[in-house]
Amino acid sequence: MKTVTHSLLSPVPGTRRELVSLHHGEPGRGPKVYIQASLHADEVPGMLVAHHLRSQLAALEAAGRLLGEIVLVPAANPIGIGQWVLRNYQGRFELGSGENFNRNYADLTEAVLAAVGAQLGADAKQNVALVRGALREAAAALPVATELESLRKTLLALAIDADVVLDLHCDGEAVLHLYTTPATWSTAELLARCIRAELSLLAERSGGDPFDEACSMVWPALAARLGPDKPLPPSCMAATIELRGEADVSHARAEADAEGIVQFLVACGAVAPEAKPLPMPALRRAPTPLSGSIPLVAPHGGMVVFLQPPGTEVQAGEPLVDLIDPISGAVTTLNSPVTGLFFARDLRRFAVAGMTLGKVAGEQALRQGKLLSA
Repeated sequence: MKTVTHSLLSPVPGTRRELVSLHHGEPGRGPKVYIQASLHADEVPGMLVAHHLRSQLAALEAAGRLLGEIVLVPAANPIGIGQWVLRNYQGRFELGSGENFNRNYADLTEAVLAAVGAQLGADAKQNVALVRGALREAAAALPVATELESLRKTLLALAIDADVVLDLHCDGEAVLHLYTTPATWSTAELLARCIRAELSLLAERSGGDPFDEACSMVWPALAARLGPDKPLPPSCMAATIELRGEADVSHARAEADAEGIVQFLVACGAVAPEAKPLPMPALRRAPTPLSGSIPLVAPHGGMVVFLQPPGTEVQAGEPLVDLIDPISGAVTTLNSPVTGLFFARDLRRFAVAGMTLGKVAGEQALRQGKLLSA
């Protein structure tokens, strides 16, 4: 294993932050897998899963079972990890700009077309190799003017040429679920099975240019521009894994999640199987559209009393939340907007008007535009 330290742009004299990446296996030998934890730095479960993954990957490397390169970034946000404000841990938004750390990643489509578009031809395998090289060069050439842009560039450069990208996050309170794209579902289904995801949400574009889509959606975007005479298969399966809720931090769960990720690495050819491979778990739920995930929005402020836990199958119109005005005593009950899985809810128990309190995943695509929360 090789440890690489990446210095970020210093925002002011006398300060400097660093990002650390752990590189296992042999680059170029086989598939490249990139895994990062806690880009939203206040979401701790991913860091603990990475802690358990690093020892498992070290053991796999010592046993000679790695078939390619696996890059692990155990704490992907050195800026957010230090954001403590009035004794409260932040980490989702950069304090200077207010920007979400998981938004506004660069679209490298035009840069790749300009660099190698004329060189691509009828050989799909060669096209993939040329595009990967161009992606590396385009990411390395991204300009930076701020520390945040420096972090985005560094992370994207580490991941942009990977076959598989896993971005480890969590929700407020939730079941284990993932976000990915329809074009790569054949591989993502293996991931959903191995980590025993309760829900998979699919979208071609979720809005806001999150990290995972910057890595995966450049491939279909290029393919659409190139046309059938220059075939380019979708060559990066990127997924955001939501490791339940913020308080779900335990060694037992993290070790099991890490083992599930390793099982997926075996299934996708990045790790050699054991003599007696584990049986593939069943898919717990067919994928549903991200546009079918409907938020429960508070119409006014007040105390929040949830009537159902995450993971509950609900019917449209079923009561899910009581919102109580502590001054007037008025109670507003919010009902499920659709039939589906009540899969996530906010960790806080007092709301302001307009706040999203929970999410229900239905089977019908009902929303348009930006599909992710702020």
